[in-house]
Amino acid sequence: MISNRTKFHVSAPSARPVALQTPPPTRLTGWAGIASLAAMERAAADHAVIEFRRVSYQVASTQELLKDVSFTVPRGDTLVLLGRSGAGKTTALKLINRLYEPTGGQVLVDGRSTIDWDPIELRRHIGYVIQETGLFPHYTVEENISLVPRLLEWDEGLIRPRVKELLAMVGLDAQKFSQRYPHELSGGQRQRVGVARALAADPPILLMDEPFGALDPLTRGEVQQEFQELEKRLRKTIVIVTHHVGEALVLGTRIALMDGGRLVGIYSPKEFLESREPGVAAYVAHLRMHEGFDEDE
Repeated sequence: MISNRTKFHVSAPSARPVALQTPPPTRLTGWAGIASLAAMERAAADHAVIEFRRVSYQVASTQELLKDVSFTVPRGDTLVLLGRSGAGKTTALKLINRLYEPTGGQVLVDGRSTIDWDPIELRRHIGYVIQETGLFPHYTVEENISLVPRLLEWDEGLIRPRVKELLAMVGLDAQKFSQRYPHELSGGQRQRVGVARALAADPPILLMDEPFGALDPLTRGEVQQEFQELEKRLRKTIVIVTHHVGEALVLGTRIALMDGGRLVGIYSPKEFLESREPGVAAYVAHLRMHEGFDEDE
């Protein structure tokens, strides 16, 4: 459910697909055209923190979970991978931090193939939040959040202030919560601690796999709203997996719709709401029916 503090106005799809509002390209032919296209591709790649180049992922000898997927995530963007169960969303996410390795194509992080990264170095470069938070039950909140800084051998004098700062950032009072254990927290509080832990070493990239899926609708809306504020403040490059279309529209700079291991398309929230692509239109119809969005007259 979407926070009642966030509203969208959904208009009926236009008679024709909405065109991107960009000026017409300069027509260049021959070698000039080829050079210009190559320069544009290089410029796009230079600004991409994460890039998928015709990526496939296959298990065993037959089951292909991702098929020829290409996209980029510019610095500071939040890309939401939206789709049904089995669409390939989590597979794509795990390719970014090299929990999986592509069987075809390339995944690049900061311009370098994930295969060329040291796996530990890569994962320290990336925060990771999962649905059940993955907190260690025998560690206090403070110990959970400080885990990565301690592994990185931060000075002890820096760790406790960092924990206090992060708890404040996710809306929890350090004096009240830092010595509690995960079982002493509500679901929303555990999820906030999970986000704080992922941000502890200030990674430039944040991956989130159904981060709010286990929360009740009201708590989910509250945490979404808080995360929106965090996005604006931190300007991280974020990839979120969800099957919840309302969440995608609330949190995403862009929405990548996936189906059957393939990328259907990438849209801004406005483009998504106005798209006539059948898969997108089905999500928008569901949204109107179940989420109570207002429609323009």
